[in-house]
Amino acid sequence: MRAGPTMRTWCQGVGRRSAAVVAGSLVLAALSGVPAAAAQDGAAPMKPEDTKPYDDKLNRLSEILGAVHYLRELCGQTDGQLWRDQMREILAADGGSGLRRAMLTRSFNNGYRSYGRTYQACTPSAQTAIGRYLAEGAQLADALVKAVP
Repeated sequence: MRAGPTMRTWCQGVGRRSAAVVAGSLVLAALSGVPAAAAQDGAAPMKPEDTKPYDDKLNRLSEILGAVHYLRELCGQTDGQLWRDQMREILAADGGSGLRRAMLTRSFNNGYRSYGRTYQACTPSAQTAIGRYLAEGAQLADALVKAVP
């Protein structure tokens, strides 16, 4: 993944959103990341050239984006497709193989679906989850930008 302007801009934007949302009200329950090189759901294992040292963080960030996309929509925010678009930008910046794209897309979808099964209405707990995920996502994005030359 290139740590170019897209990822830096995303990281900065998430930081601002995180501060704004946390100031309003928030927090969450964390999900585990998808192991980078592990086969999942019967999928073929990834080849060494398809794995990167930062895959665990990138998978977690993808999962967080999916969860935030679902929860903010559920809570009536006017983000529209912002979080899905951010995921698309990460996929484009990563420039990886089809297997990498599938791995990251699976993480995003898992984050989205997990909360779809848990929350049918916006609750204080959902609001808290949004805040926690935004803060964690900002930290992960910052760590990724710093880790990738």
